[in-house]
Amino acid sequence: MDAQLKRGLLDVCVLAAIREDDSYGYKIIKDMKPYLELSESTLYTILKRLESADMLTVHTVEHEGRLRKYYHITATGIRRLDEFRDDWDEILAIYRFITKEDETNDEN
Repeated sequence: MDAQLKRGLLDVCVLAAIREDDSYGYKIIKDMKPYLELSESTLYTILKRLESADMLTVHTVEHEGRLRKYYHITATGIRRLDEFRDDWDEILAIYRFITKEDETNDEN
């Protein structure tokens, strides 16, 4: 998969994972596991990028004597998810075009 496309999809997946509730790294990975494998190093790179883009904020909470970073989606992050949904029809149209072309080539 194209690196830029994959990067964009992973960003949206992480935003979707924290849309309903604030969450922390290990839980985000666990919640995403049924859908895709994501290493801790990849996740934390994504989280830093999303924070820099003002799509999420971070707050620290003490948990069992340790500090845990919780991530919260911002209005900018929610807008990015909405934009992705709006773009999805176009993505599906491209996918259908590509797979239809593959079916035509299989018949030759």
